[in-house]
Amino acid sequence: MSDGLEIVRLPRADYRRMRWKNGAGWTTEIAQAPAADGGFVWRISIAEVDADGDFSAFPGVDRSLLVLAGEGMALGFDDRPPALLRPLGEPLAFPGEAAVRARLLGGPTRDFNVMTRRDHYTHTLTVRRPGEPLTLARAPGRGWLVHVFTGAAAGVPAGDSFLLPAGPDATLAIAGEATLVLVGLLESP
Repeated sequence: MSDGLEIVRLPRADYRRMRWKNGAGWTTEIAQAPAADGGFVWRISIAEVDADGDFSAFPGVDRSLLVLAGEGMALGFDDRPPALLRPLGEPLAFPGEAAVRARLLGGPTRDFNVMTRRDHYTHTLTVRRPGEPLTLARAPGRGWLVHVFTGAAAGVPAGDSFLLPAGPDATLAIAGEATLVLVGLLESP
């Protein structure tokens, strides 16, 4: 870790489990930034998908999804070809107002979800595999949430997460054999 750079640890014991907006399943919220209207400007969670079904609609929100565990799923859209998602494969970005239907490929999945209100934030979602070099660059208006999927990173064990909030320019170098889910959060101009 860079000298003097503090991270905010998000232990899994503090995550909040709640029903989906449409009531059809469960999600475990890792973190969110609240909005003045009572909603969120960004929200990061892990969903449990036990059956085929429709996604909740989130107008004005950009979403990204990454399958963490299970066989995977196929997502069907009204306005574009279906997308096939496999564990720790390429994440999929889509607008929250899109009509989306999930079809499981072989049983329940656990999915990492990022949602940002597009009038406040944009985001990226990537996976860092064990042994790959990684340096996170923080800046004014740009921060990171890192979910430790396997191993440990920056003193944070698997299952927990940490936030590198936006702030003065700084970097955080991460080495080791951890699998990390990386969410870049960038304030909209």
